[in-house]
Amino acid sequence: MKGLSMRESQPKRILTKASGFLAGYSHTLNPYVGCSFACSYCYVRQMPVQLFQEEEWGNWVTIKRDIASLLEKEIRRAKNHGPVTIFMSSSTDPYQPIEHRERVTRSLLEAMVREQPDFLFIQTRGALVTRDMDLLKRLGNRVRVSMTIETDSDAIRKQFAPQAPPIQGRVKALQRLKENGIPIQATVAPLLPSSKAFPEMLADVVDRVCIDDFFMGDGSGGKRTEKLKMASLYTELGLEKWYERDAIWKVKRRFLKYFSENQLFISKEGFLP
Repeated sequence: MKGLSMRESQPKRILTKASGFLAGYSHTLNPYVGCSFACSYCYVRQMPVQLFQEEEWGNWVTIKRDIASLLEKEIRRAKNHGPVTIFMSSSTDPYQPIEHRERVTRSLLEAMVREQPDFLFIQTRGALVTRDMDLLKRLGNRVRVSMTIETDSDAIRKQFAPQAPPIQGRVKALQRLKENGIPIQATVAPLLPSSKAFPEMLADVVDRVCIDDFFMGDGSGGKRTEKLKMASLYTELGLEKWYERDAIWKVKRRFLKYFSENQLFISKEGFLP
């Protein structure tokens, strides 16, 4: 975490009403603001939380303090108005490196074991999630861990997200979660260039896969991604065909050789409770 600017906040509310792409959930939950994985394609770079920052995305993180008891109270209140379904996280990674030390995400899971939501969806690319298997087991079928695995090529990963965890580490984390009976899925999002062997690699580990691309998954029909100049990076790497809108359907056909239609989900449907 050398060079990372760290701040603290004590929010008065921790759950946010879900909307837009995540309208299938009642709430979103973000343990941190900012994300040191600093993926080049992250749509949050084009959201107000970053646009009004002086520092580059990936160089700063705000730690939310004293929020576990707050979460318990908010879940309890929210249950009076219907099912509580939580997406963690919509604009940060709950298992980015700072979580090793700060354990904010773990404290939230402890709170959710005490006051259980109807469903919790955890989206991460951090293998650190395996640290919390004791708590995840206690949530049973009320939780699903969705591991981002955008490609099977670590060389490609390094071009687009050099600070993100290696691909093999994420696959091993999924395997450990599976062995411990925790509901999982692999999320190929955003879809990056991959080999024909990619579906077979995931078929050995998961029986549920979500595939998403820049155009459906950035919440603006691809406009945020265009501002990040992703097309230029694809061109620079000689991978223009992978940036076309039909690339996702070509990849889906590859996956259908190893997964059935009811094991494959496209974009929003793969993130629903």
